[in-house]
Amino acid sequence: MKLEIRRLSLRLEQFPLEINVDLHNARTGIFGPSGAGKTSLLEVIAGLRRPETARICLNEQLFDDTVRSFSLPVRLRKIGYVPQGDSLFPHLSVRQNLLYGTDGKSKRDTFSFEHVTGFLKITSLLNRDVQSLSRGENQRIVIARALLSAPRLLLLDEPLTALDAGLKKSILQQLRSLHDEFDIPMLYVTHDPAEATEICQEVLILESGRLISRGNPLELFS
Repeated sequence: MKLEIRRLSLRLEQFPLEINVDLHNARTGIFGPSGAGKTSLLEVIAGLRRPETARICLNEQLFDDTVRSFSLPVRLRKIGYVPQGDSLFPHLSVRQNLLYGTDGKSKRDTFSFEHVTGFLKITSLLNRDVQSLSRGENQRIVIARALLSAPRLLLLDEPLTALDAGLKKSILQQLRSLHDEFDIPMLYVTHDPAEATEICQEVLILESGRLISRGNPLELFS
């Protein structure tokens, strides 16, 4: 993966988000306290927020270039986004949530409905009402829905918040193996050093909208 984030500037409520960085690792963490700008950074990459200035490029695919007044539409960025909070439709079944906006027939076998649901161990949940799911089951469904879009990049915004230690360990193991299974890079937002150390090859530390450090999580958090 090569993700170029150049001259990114976005005015937030208390400070500007200002990032200038190139990323190459398949599992990159974005770490920092609440309100540091982590979610805003993901939203800019996904195309959900328009930066004041930026040039963002993923593997030679241009996402944003404010100098040229160019912004690639969200649907063409092919990004899988797992946001904070409950993003499933409560009136639809698990299967209907997974198939929302897609027919489940990816052109790539890697992202087929059967492969994704089997890998995340959710086949037995397909006919369930989403309101009957546990928090851990809910998160696996949200991740599966993102994967079914056959994304070129996966953005995960604190996906393990409010899970107990046992569920965290189980889902972390699945997330760690996502790259090998689906050949997909990820940006993983967290404020938990243990999560970052377990899943990430490199971590960026944000504070008040600025990148203050980066490196191997074992070294950063030792």
